[in-house]
Amino acid sequence: MTARDYDRIEQAIQFLERRHHDQPNLEEIAEHIGLSQSHFQRLFQRWAGISPKRFLQFLTLEDAKRRLSESASVLDAAFDTGLSSPGRLHDLFVKLDAVTPGEYKTAGSELHISYGFHATPFGEAFFAVTERGICGLEFVVDGDYETVVAGFKERWSRASVEHDQRITEPLVECVFGNVTARRSEPLSVFVKGTNFQVRVWEALLRLPIGTVTTYGALAKTLGNERASRAVGAAVGQNVIGFLIPCHRAIQSSGIAHRYRWGTARKKAMLGWEAARVFEPE
Repeated sequence: MTARDYDRIEQAIQFLERRHHDQPNLEEIAEHIGLSQSHFQRLFQRWAGISPKRFLQFLTLEDAKRRLSESASVLDAAFDTGLSSPGRLHDLFVKLDAVTPGEYKTAGSELHISYGFHATPFGEAFFAVTERGICGLEFVVDGDYETVVAGFKERWSRASVEHDQRITEPLVECVFGNVTARRSEPLSVFVKGTNFQVRVWEALLRLPIGTVTTYGALAKTLGNERASRAVGAAVGQNVIGFLIPCHRAIQSSGIAHRYRWGTARKKAMLGWEAARVFEPE
């Protein structure tokens, strides 16, 4: 999958967002992104494993509402089970480690961090890793690599940070390989945030692939139904994209928006995951 391939997927989703009232057909979408309909079909089949028609069905409000309804009981069980239980339901087997209050203040003064940029199913992404786990996974927007690196270095202002593609390259397969397979060993993520942010990110990790939830439902699981705005803010501060699945939090209306790396990318992730769960090969 090339970056250009993903760009075309995103262009198709953005076109649908702008023209959702007109409900353009596949030929119109393909023409908009400069492909024949047959080439468009092959592109989606290669990227999502399903036809564009089936993929686009996963992006409708009706499907989102259905998945919200079906996810509710699954999520209740997942939240009741908890992260530490061997019977947990979430598929992305992730262990979260958070900085201590002292480490938070020192901004990583004793950390050595390696980073690199790599192609993923959702475009070019920035990966950063320490001995304690993955501490950054951000998607490049509009080819702005410098802003991603600058923002990361600002968050870890006292850490030793170096560019090393060899260290980060294996992470691509670890994160985006067979996402529905259970791993024998968890992937570790190392996060820097307030206590509340960390609790929200831990809650996100309990969301199984193929499910979606609302900001209000997340707030309820944290014991404060009125904290949906604060939960939304914490979701937006997550800088370990996909792995901590903030893309699975949507509005109660079924609308998927407010994503750090673009609404189209969020929809692409939701459709791509749904294809793997509901249309297995």
